[in-house]
Amino acid sequence: MEGGSKTPILDRVPTPEELRGLSEDELPQLADELRQEVIDAVSQTGGHLGAGLGVVELSVALHYIFNTPDDRLIWDVSHQCYPHKILTGRRDRIRTLRQGGGLSGFTSRKESAYDPFGAAHSSTSISAGLGYAVARDLCGGRNNVIAVIGDGAMSAGMAYEAMNNAGAMDSRLIVILNDNDMSIAPAVGAMSAYLSRTISSWPYRSMRHVARELSRQFPKPFQKAAARAEEYARGLLTGGTLFEELGFYYVGPIDGHNLDHLLPVLKNVRDDDGDGPILIHAVTQKGKGYPPAEGAADKYHGVAKFDVVTGKQSKPTPQAPQYTKVYANTLVQEAEEDERIVAVTAAMPGGTGLDKFKARFPDRGFDVGIAEQHAVTFCAGMACEGMRPFASIYSTFLQRAYDQIVHDVAIQQLPVRFAIDRAGMVGADGVTHQGSYDVTYLGSLPGFVLMAPADEAELVHMIATAVGIDDRPSALRYPRGEGVGVEMPERGQALEIGKGRVVREGTKVAVLSYGPRLHEAIRAADELGARGLSTTVADARFAKPLDHDLIRRLAAEHEVLITVEENAIGGFAAQVMQFLAGAGMFDAGLKMRPMTLPDVFIDHGKPEEQYEQAGLNAGHIVDTALRALGYNAGAATLTQKAGA
Repeated sequence: MEGGSKTPILDRVPTPEELRGLSEDELPQLADELRQEVIDAVSQTGGHLGAGLGVVELSVALHYIFNTPDDRLIWDVSHQCYPHKILTGRRDRIRTLRQGGGLSGFTSRKESAYDPFGAAHSSTSISAGLGYAVARDLCGGRNNVIAVIGDGAMSAGMAYEAMNNAGAMDSRLIVILNDNDMSIAPAVGAMSAYLSRTISSWPYRSMRHVARELSRQFPKPFQKAAARAEEYARGLLTGGTLFEELGFYYVGPIDGHNLDHLLPVLKNVRDDDGDGPILIHAVTQKGKGYPPAEGAADKYHGVAKFDVVTGKQSKPTPQAPQYTKVYANTLVQEAEEDERIVAVTAAMPGGTGLDKFKARFPDRGFDVGIAEQHAVTFCAGMACEGMRPFASIYSTFLQRAYDQIVHDVAIQQLPVRFAIDRAGMVGADGVTHQGSYDVTYLGSLPGFVLMAPADEAELVHMIATAVGIDDRPSALRYPRGEGVGVEMPERGQALEIGKGRVVREGTKVAVLSYGPRLHEAIRAADELGARGLSTTVADARFAKPLDHDLIRRLAAEHEVLITVEENAIGGFAAQVMQFLAGAGMFDAGLKMRPMTLPDVFIDHGKPEEQYEQAGLNAGHIVDTALRALGYNAGAATLTQKAGA
């Protein structure tokens, strides 16, 4: 079998148990084979490539040295986990990555015992790892806990909160800083590896412990001076004084692609019986070992399917402009006329389109790193001085800044404009990135203006509308992917706040849509009309303030009112029902049916499959209307239920 295989060593190690049976001399070839397997798999599925290629050797070394899954290995963000998945019993499914019913593109507790903590958002690993470590200590356990965090994730305050907490405790926690972007390390070479190996060794740590105990016989000022001198001496040799100040024992930097450097340091840390947290600083390269990725500006961070030989990605020809691109171009257009417009993103300039804005207005575009809380309050401060800030943040990432939205923006009624990308289903990124809750969590805040465009042209108008809202906060949400192909306006026109529109008149059924499901509502109206059921279709445009006149008319003139939205319970439908109940509209027998995202987490897959699962396509709207009217939904001909 091995004679004809391109991966003879990888074939022998389906799990880390077999991996630990290899000799150290076999590990470099295993890493090479693992890297090629990752490249081949992602070329067929698409996904995150560069980050995983950067941790191939580290993944091999960690599973070789530590007794996973009993030793808990936690990956921060975990978009770099593909090599880890291949090594932990999932190689036979690796080509189902991010496909419906297949492997998640991130770690998942329900997927494997080797994934002790699920992730996809940034900077959670140290907090979770400390929780694991403290629970272990309380239960009398002896296993290791290892958190692997990238340098980009170190820009988030949560990482420092966790490190500050861990540094003040005696629980043994191992943190590996995967330095692949910030270049915070001095030169990495043989001397650095030697020093790291030495200071992580038990003899050095033991001698350090003895010296510390001896110093305790002297007055407190002497103890502090001796400890500070030792820390700074090591800091001068290896760097890491910042981490020492946070209470971590720092080791590094070491070459994260050199197994001769990695293995002895990890062994020393594994075998050390000392207390307290330790940080290993490993320097790696995104896209390592695949020339097209190494040469790309984004290191092939996220890719579509691609040709392994050339690196060329297979991207379909767009049929309509992407919402993100429309947002970016329109905001640039508005900023050309208004120098008060500024734009802020949190480490997603390409994902939100703000790279285009920053290229045009370098002094007015800001990427604050993975720091959504800061981003929101930063915008609030600029709004106080008369600027017109646009906070361009994914729906799921904005969740991390909810207190700042409430406390710093809403209570003070500051005109911060939230441009919420990735609203609704997002496809392969799955449950951690679905924009399912923003209408709910923003709709409960007094004074907010909430908008959702039905198509890319409406998005242009809503950006223009947001520019002019200077007396309160506002938000507009829009989906990932392409628009629907409508004719685009040359310039956005401000909409009347709180006013919707009727796009089709009918008499029997009313469908009130909030956001891009409008076009599914129109399709449903066509089918209902073919069945003899005259249907009105309206575009709410605003979830807050609501168009009370429009809703009242739809409720009064139709037997059934259906609301449709790409948001969980408690969102647009809840706002509509609250108004109708207060206005007594249900008292006359109105039949209302809210259609929202279901009360479940929807896994990764194609967006059209996710909306089918969610029950928000045209056929579901038709079925909802028929059932409300007492007909057998889905029947070829209309037959009323008995007793209806």
